[in-house]
Amino acid sequence: MAGPRVVIIGAGVVGAALADELSLRGWTGITVVDQGPVPVTGGSSSHAPGLVFQANPSKTMTELARYTVEKLAALDVDGEPCFLQVGGLELATTPERLTDLRRRHGWLTSWGVEGRLVDPDGCVALHPLVDRDRILGGLLVPTDGLAKSVLAVEAQLRDARARGVRVLDRHQVLDVRTEADDTTGTDRVTAVVTDHGEIPADVVVCCAGIWGPKVAGMAGMRLPLTPLAHQLAWTGPVPALAGQTVEAVRPVLRHQEADLYYRECFDRLGIGSYGHRPMPVPADDIAPPDSSPRMPSVLPFTADDFTDAWAETRSLLPATRDAKIEEGINGLFSFTTDGMPLLGESPDVKGFWVAEAVWVTHSAGVGRAMAEWLVDGHCSSFDLHACDVNRFEPHQLAPAYVLARSCRNFAEVYDILHPLQPAGAPRPLRTSPFHVRQRELGAVFLEAAGWERPQWYDANEPLLERWDIPAPGEWAARMWSPVVGAEALATRQGVALYDMSALKRLEVSGRGAAAFLQRLTTSDVDKPVGSVTYTLMLDEGGGIRSDVTVARLARHRFQIGANGNLDLDWLTRHLPDDGSVTVRDVTAGTCCIGLWGPKAREVLQPLADADFSNEGLPYFRARSAHIGAVPVTALRLSYVGELGWELYTTADTGLKLWDTLWEAARPHGGVAAGRGAFNSLRLEKGYRSFGTDMGHEHDPYEAGLGFAVKPGKGDFIGRAALERRAADVRRRLTCLTIDDPAAVVMGKEPVYDGDRPVGHVTSAAYGYTVGKGIAYAWLPARLATPGRALHIGYFDRRIAAVVAAEPLFDPRMRRLRGLPQDAR
Repeated sequence: MAGPRVVIIGAGVVGAALADELSLRGWTGITVVDQGPVPVTGGSSSHAPGLVFQANPSKTMTELARYTVEKLAALDVDGEPCFLQVGGLELATTPERLTDLRRRHGWLTSWGVEGRLVDPDGCVALHPLVDRDRILGGLLVPTDGLAKSVLAVEAQLRDARARGVRVLDRHQVLDVRTEADDTTGTDRVTAVVTDHGEIPADVVVCCAGIWGPKVAGMAGMRLPLTPLAHQLAWTGPVPALAGQTVEAVRPVLRHQEADLYYRECFDRLGIGSYGHRPMPVPADDIAPPDSSPRMPSVLPFTADDFTDAWAETRSLLPATRDAKIEEGINGLFSFTTDGMPLLGESPDVKGFWVAEAVWVTHSAGVGRAMAEWLVDGHCSSFDLHACDVNRFEPHQLAPAYVLARSCRNFAEVYDILHPLQPAGAPRPLRTSPFHVRQRELGAVFLEAAGWERPQWYDANEPLLERWDIPAPGEWAARMWSPVVGAEALATRQGVALYDMSALKRLEVSGRGAAAFLQRLTTSDVDKPVGSVTYTLMLDEGGGIRSDVTVARLARHRFQIGANGNLDLDWLTRHLPDDGSVTVRDVTAGTCCIGLWGPKAREVLQPLADADFSNEGLPYFRARSAHIGAVPVTALRLSYVGELGWELYTTADTGLKLWDTLWEAARPHGGVAAGRGAFNSLRLEKGYRSFGTDMGHEHDPYEAGLGFAVKPGKGDFIGRAALERRAADVRRRLTCLTIDDPAAVVMGKEPVYDGDRPVGHVTSAAYGYTVGKGIAYAWLPARLATPGRALHIGYFDRRIAAVVAAEPLFDPRMRRLRGLPQDAR
């Protein structure tokens, strides 16, 4: 398989890994270009300290790091290893950090990486330079270590060259040439222009690192990446290391409480600090190699910014008091707004791809992921949805936003972050028309895709006189209030208004719309006008790309309730060339209220000019109507498992809709309810959340969504692969319940069968209606049997849990359908 003509821009660790992995899969027409000399090209790879720590809250990032470790550990250059597997040791000097290390150990266990907690004596035994009196404990990952990035570049390019890959160094990229595709009406790449001439290309992959925004801009792509300087200093000889003839023998240290890390280099120590002020540098201001004696990614060391780091180092590692700082750099690295890489194809220029904001830690894994994506059309080894460069909303590409959030991520890189902790400035950015009323009700806002989204309302505190709401443990009680439970119970017993405006809404229209959606979804959506369908979109490998609701509002017009910008990107990429279908994001111009609860019809029907009875608007049907003076599109569905509707209107009439419903709901005890209650209610009902409970790596049958696959409808993307996967379901998304009301877990914790880790938690909350903690988890299929006793690892505890049949609430679906209710 010769493959297309590929030009990889950038010969750092990412570009080298991609060239190696692509050529390993049989593609031969590959050229790697770099403006600097290979293998020391002058980018971040050339000065990177090489720390590889695999512990990460993201399963994908841990798996990318694990593959990087495995690959680099097997490589050498003329006998010199590319990876020094000395282990990684994270230290705790405060009780809070020690607790967090237990959480991090849970991540490692969940993602299948060996790690163990060690006491202070164990830390000193592993690294004798540490002051025993300063530390409370540590987390050791034996397979962590030091990547020799320049050697890794050389080794991988050596193997790639042996398969025919051409490497052109000292070639500065001046432009990415594109031309219009007359068939599709879009642009596609044709060549890369360098100072030595043009290189024809069918595919261009930008692996330019800190120059990424500049190169991507040549193809008209705005890359949300900020180069920031990070301080790395080297001591002179440390007497305690005198005579050390091996580069590194002790674990790499991280002292995250002070934003510091340490690595050996024979008898010296390298000290890295994230504790200084953010120092961003525009990509256009970074000089090319050979423009000065110093590498362009290395800026002069600012000693004043390192004062606190050096003082803390001498305290933690007393042996350094007999040494001095002899040299240092401010080295540039890539940061993004959410801390994740930027991978994928440009939305506007076919054939222009990026693999950016990737550190050495994840480099080989990203090389493999990108190679699979390019060759197979999807990535089978890693779930990349959180890394896809097309995940961002338009406001998230604004230069001011990118700069502010990237600098914040730099400052927080070693911080203890709660799973619900919202990002900081710039806020607020996106507010629904109801925002003014929500503030009047004392809404406590978190953030979702830029939207200010109420988590609960302080105005509902009087509800606590009606119910005794159990309190969770200290960690789960952060960014929580007992009002959350009261709002959930008020919804179950009465009626509540939920702001659903953050739900992305797409309009698909045109004479080919029905056939188009049939091809992209697993269910039959070619139903009569007024039908609403829950369905899935799959990739070519049968993995779940998204779950969506599709409402047919007219013969040639559909409304899709989507999960984010990746759904818009996926639909747009698959549009037919004949112009018969149009996809439009209508989110900003519309809003949505979820009116849910057993009294919802009593509130809505007197206001409406249409029949909202069970017969007039059955479950999973849609209609247009007026609620008071406000025109709405009403969808009879509910993500909280209660009678009710999603009511959509335009943004200009949204506030009037809220006020109309609010006035009518109050006599029925109606409340406004937030996302905390919403999450509890949806877990009681067993409803999945894409990106949390399932992703690209899962198929519908594993995820308990086989009902949304209709094989009789005809062909759809992913069908052939799904048929193969359906015959061998080895894992299942499983409901667990917890009796202890204080043992509310947060997600990503390991699940144990005896002493053996067997899976991990996805979503979790307390079920206020069912009176139990709820945790959904991925488990081996053989263990997903109701009644099976398991344990969840939570910090330093093992919490008893039991596999439960789902859904826990209203299993006969009577409440949703407006039928006489079950006793509970």
